[in-house]
Amino acid sequence: MIMRIFQVTTRPGKEEEFGRFFRDTAIPLMKSTPGIVHLFPGAPREDAPREFSFVMVWESLEALKSFVGEDYQSPHIDPIEADLVESRSIKHYDLVDG
Repeated sequence: MIMRIFQVTTRPGKEEEFGRFFRDTAIPLMKSTPGIVHLFPGAPREDAPREFSFVMVWESLEALKSFVGEDYQSPHIDPIEADLVESRSIKHYDLVDG
């Protein structure tokens, strides 16, 4: 299994608008995506009010690639959110049973 951590920093003043997109569009989309085993959406905290994240556990690299394409190491965003996002990052890890 693959753990994928996707983080977004919104543009200043766009936190509320991105928050609506995150709750109303991104979370439902990811919850319904085939190949995702677990989804952990993260909302901003007081010390980082513009940062949102997703921790996703995918059943396989193939499942992840079927969703995002061969360039799975690039942090893709929906065109709708492009004006709301200042930066984004993506990291991948092999999940360890513990």
